[in-house]
This record gives sequence, structure tokens and C-alpha cells, in this order.
Amino acid sequence: MPYEPDDYLSRHFQTSGTELAQKVEELAAMAVPVGSPNMPLYQEMLTTVARMAQADRNRWDAKIMLQTLREMERAFSTLEQFKRRRKVTVFGSARTPEDHPLYALARELGKTLARYDMMVITGAGGGIMAAAHEGSGLENSLGFNITLPFEQQANHTVEGSSNLLSFHFFFLRKLFFVKEADALVLCPGGFGTLDEALEVLTLIQTGKSPLVPIVLLDQPTGHYWEHALHFMKEQLEDNRYILSSDMHLIRLVHSAEEAAEEIAQFYSNFNSSRWLKDRFVIRLNHALKQSALDRLHEEFLDICLNDGFHQQPYSELEQDEPEFFHLTRLAFTFNGRDHGRLRELVNFINQPENWAA
Repeated sequence: MPYEPDDYLSRHFQTSGTELAQKVEELAAMAVPVGSPNMPLYQEMLTTVARMAQADRNRWDAKIMLQTLREMERAFSTLEQFKRRRKVTVFGSARTPEDHPLYALARELGKTLARYDMMVITGAGGGIMAAAHEGSGLENSLGFNITLPFEQQANHTVEGSSNLLSFHFFFLRKLFFVKEADALVLCPGGFGTLDEALEVLTLIQTGKSPLVPIVLLDQPTGHYWEHALHFMKEQLEDNRYILSSDMHLIRLVHSAEEAAEEIAQFYSNFNSSRWLKDRFVIRLNHALKQSALDRLHEEFLDICLNDGFHQQPYSELEQDEPEFFHLTRLAFTFNGRDHGRLRELVNFINQPENWAA
């Protein structure tokens, strides 16, 4: 959903310390580049820190905030150099041995994704993570490690490189796994893999994370994800704990090539999406035919709150992303609920027969 600033802290702070509020504005003016549209956001950040200092929270609370801000700033800085490359987060068991068929499959996945010019993100550990990085090579790998009280060794592909980030907090690491991902591939694994699978499904189903492909990868003779999908269908969908369309958010495949093709197909016309105030905008690599727009109104009007689908050019509200200036936009008032149906819509606009010449 679009960002809506919460001015409570700012108002409270200004009423209890007018001079400090002025100092916050002065500090922001010194640090933030002139004309930055993010100035109000940085002022709110500084105000929040000053408000916490004014309340003089306990040391543990202050250290949590400090460590969080430091880790996030370092991660943003490191990842900036990879900003416009497609990235795929790969999850799976760290206990998968090197002689297991799934290890070979994950290695082939990394190699195939690199061939498609996609970077591979993993937790930088062993098993499936090491295999995927072996296949992709260092230049196409990113590792998000976790620091633990005992020795935590990154895999040999990313160890000691600038493509490795180490996190103190699990929640920040998980944030970046999803934030940086243009797609997610889940191989069989233990509790951690299942946790990651259900979390990313929940984030996308509820609109807390942008829509991206979620691919379940298993060996041709494997039944790991087949049984998981059967459980979801029988226990979740049939009991109406989820919408039937939510199952469209995931796809099961049995080869590295299928996984890569599923991701590439998703981005064949769909480029990216965002909210512009109350309208949801999909940036298109190819404008749609009028006949395709007509079909959208026939088949997907249920996910619009009002006035249907419109194609439009670049908006002044998107000045923070000028690199997308040339792309046509498909805009509509998405209900913000039916993300499985939104996935079906993306499948429709990705069909070449719906593109204008």
C-alpha cells in the first residue's frame, strides 16, 4: 500500500521541544541533498531518534535501534551497486549433502539463473545454498549470512567477498531476502524452509510485499512440495482459510530450466509495480491491444474498486524512478485483497498475443 506518514511522533516532539525540532530541521538540511523528495522522511527518522533519546529508553532498547539502523544502512549501501539486476532468492536445506540429487539440481538452478542474467541470493550457508552459489558463481551471487555466538561459516563461493552481508538480527536478514527478490525459488528443507515458504506466501497474499514469482522446485521423483500443496488444497483452500485464487501465487516445477523460464515469463511484459496514491500501477514492457483491455474488463473487473483498467504514460508522481519513464502503465483501483487474481492478471498481460504491435 502507499506510504502514509504518521505525524504523531513529530507533533508530540515539536510541542515538547520546539528548539530541538528546529535543530532536527537544520541537521536534515545539512545532510540531505537539496531538492530530495525524501527530506520529510529523513526528518521523521531524526525526530524519532531524538524522541527516543528524550525519553532515554533503557540501554537494550537503544542498542537494538542502533544495531538495526546500522545494519540497514550498510545493506542499502552494499546492495545499491546491484540495484537494477534481477535477483532470485533461493531457499532450501543447509543439510543437503553434496552427493544428493537435490544438491545437483540446486547447482544447475544457479547456473541456469546466471545464464538468464539473474543473481542468486541465499543465506550463504551450505547445502542448497552452497550448491546454488556454486552454479551461479561469485559475480552472480549474493550471500546474506547470520552472525551467531558459535562459528558461522559462509560457503566458499561468497566467503570473504564484497558480495557477502552479515546480519545480527534474523528479522532484518529475512526482510532483505524478500525485499531484494524479483523471484523466490524454494527447494525442499526443514522447519526453516517451511517457515520461509509460508512467510513469503503470507507477505504477498496480504500485499505486504510486491507480487513476484514463487517457484517450488523438487527433483522429478520427489514428492516434498507435491504433498505440501495437497495439504494446502485439502486443509486450507477447501476449508476456506485461503481464497482458491491464492494457490495461483505458487507453481511447482521439476527442473532448473522450468524454474528459470517461469521467472523469465513473469517479466516478459510485466516490468514492475507500485502504488500511486489510491491507484495500483503495473509498468508494461509492451502496451496492450484495445481488445486485451476489453478482455481485462470482462475477466478481471472483480479486483477493481471502480472505473476499470486504463493505460497511461509516466506520471509526475514517479519522479523518483525516472528509468521507467518510457514504459506504458496499466492503472486501476486494485482492491488490495485478491493477489492470487492479480497473479492471474499478470499471466494474461504476459501473453504476446495481447501486446500492441
